[in-house]
Amino acid sequence: MKNAIRLVAASALLASAGAVFAQNGAAVAVAAEPRNVVQLSAAGLVEVQQDVLVITLTASKDAPTLAVAQTQLKQALDAALTEAKASAQAGQMDVTTGSFSLSPRYSKDQKIVGWQGQAELTLQGRDFARITTVAGKLQTMAVSNVMFTLSRESRAKAESEAQSQAIEQFKSRAGELSKAFGFAGYGLREVSVSGQGMSVAPMGMRLSREKMASFSADAPVPVQPGREQVSISVSGTVQMR
Repeated sequence: MKNAIRLVAASALLASAGAVFAQNGAAVAVAAEPRNVVQLSAAGLVEVQQDVLVITLTASKDAPTLAVAQTQLKQALDAALTEAKASAQAGQMDVTTGSFSLSPRYSKDQKIVGWQGQAELTLQGRDFARITTVAGKLQTMAVSNVMFTLSRESRAKAESEAQSQAIEQFKSRAGELSKAFGFAGYGLREVSVSGQGMSVAPMGMRLSREKMASFSADAPVPVQPGREQVSISVSGTVQMR
């Protein structure tokens, strides 16, 4: 009878948390199945004004030979680049070149009858007035795309604020749930943090040839920044106790 009682007691001990038994002379811990664990998530959202303008200008050329097409394209890009760089200022208006491509144009019988090419120039920065004025003055290239985004500093600040919101909301919900289930508090088991950004208004626009042609020669390109939402999510598990 005593042996039976000892066997039942040993079985109960093995099933409890932190049970240890010997295997090949070594002690092995048996992990208990976690109890009173709840999974939850929270999110923080911050909306900020977009503070970086990006304008892409394009030059397109069509010529009977590759050499002529390439020369015309280089001349158009060189002229625009020289004029733009004269007004460039780090952070306020940065000037960079984009794609430069040339491809043959075929006839119906698949013979090369000409060459066409395209080159891109990008103006980017925080000085909207400077960028739009320069973009309007570049005569050898036309505006093909306008978009807004957030600077690295603005995004980092918004992410920090959103993260603080999400963490406080996570902690508040964990405390409320623990109390609702009759526990005095909780302990954090694991947590993950992720984030994303999205524009509230359209970030960019493609301009038709008719719209580009409607700009007067030296007029600044009309632009209007939107707002962007930066979201941080916190999810994980807590053990109520």
